[in-house]
Amino acid sequence: MNKILIITHTGDNFSIDKVTEYIDKNGCEVIRFNVDEYPLKNKLSTTFQDGEWTTKLETPEKEYRLDDISAVWYRRAYNIGQGVKDELDTKFYGAAMGEIRTTLFGFLESVDVYSLGKPSVYRRLDSKEEQLKIADKIGFKIPATCVTNNPDKAKKFIVKHKDVVAKMQTGFAIYEDGIENVVFTNVVNEDKLEELDTLLYCPMQFQQKIEKQKELRITVVGRDIYAFEIDSQQSEAAKTDWRKDGVNLIDKWIPTQLPQDIEVKILELLDVYHVDYGAIDMIVSPEDEYYFIEINAAGEFFWLDNLTEQNQISKSIADLLCDKAPRRNNMVLA
Repeated sequence: MNKILIITHTGDNFSIDKVTEYIDKNGCEVIRFNVDEYPLKNKLSTTFQDGEWTTKLETPEKEYRLDDISAVWYRRAYNIGQGVKDELDTKFYGAAMGEIRTTLFGFLESVDVYSLGKPSVYRRLDSKEEQLKIADKIGFKIPATCVTNNPDKAKKFIVKHKDVVAKMQTGFAIYEDGIENVVFTNVVNEDKLEELDTLLYCPMQFQQKIEKQKELRITVVGRDIYAFEIDSQQSEAAKTDWRKDGVNLIDKWIPTQLPQDIEVKILELLDVYHVDYGAIDMIVSPEDEYYFIEINAAGEFFWLDNLTEQNQISKSIADLLCDKAPRRNNMVLA
């Protein structure tokens, strides 16, 4: 029986269960590695001796052999090393966490089987600048963009384009009294130019504001494209960033059909990155022009999966992992 390794954490949502259900139907076995339980509860060991490589994962329930798995789904790596801080002297904590991460990610990079996602892939796709440059070369429309920490450059860009949105390039959040405050996309106009002087300390991405007929969330799994649209302008809070009112809009997404040329470009984008999963955000203007905004290597899909018949996105992921669907080969020694 083929074994599929899923890298996730104990707090992940039910999408793991759906994909696991389809993997079981495909006759494969799932091994779940919760990284927040590593290293205090889960132990990972790789050994080379007598001409053979072996890797063992020991969980509180069972020991698994990982050198003979057939595929990996690198889904999430949240809260690695949870609890370690409480066990170590403060002066050792940073160094220990560095070793923990390096060991875990080193293992994931070295696995010589098909991987749906890798740490190195996620790091590359963190570059919003590269995304936009590739999208532009492929032929997508993209908004006028300025990435800078120079207040004067940002001010000139805003004056030129009038309505501009400002966004962070990461999952930027500010923590106050233990509460996470996510920094969403916001409109910046000429009235706020004086507030940009602090840009010197933290670069931001500025883009021409595109008027929205609708917003698209497109989940791509291998060669399968699942496109959904939403009228984000129906909510005052969501007009600039639909995530601000995401909970109230969660059941208002509807399946949509993309123009064929947009589908071709989307598949070409994944070919360039050599990945089999991507969550793409696009804007459709009132003039029916499709603007590429970004692609997320591990974007969430569960709420859209529930809008498909029998969770088809989960099925596509399981079929890829079980080698029952065309996939882009990314084995280390292929």
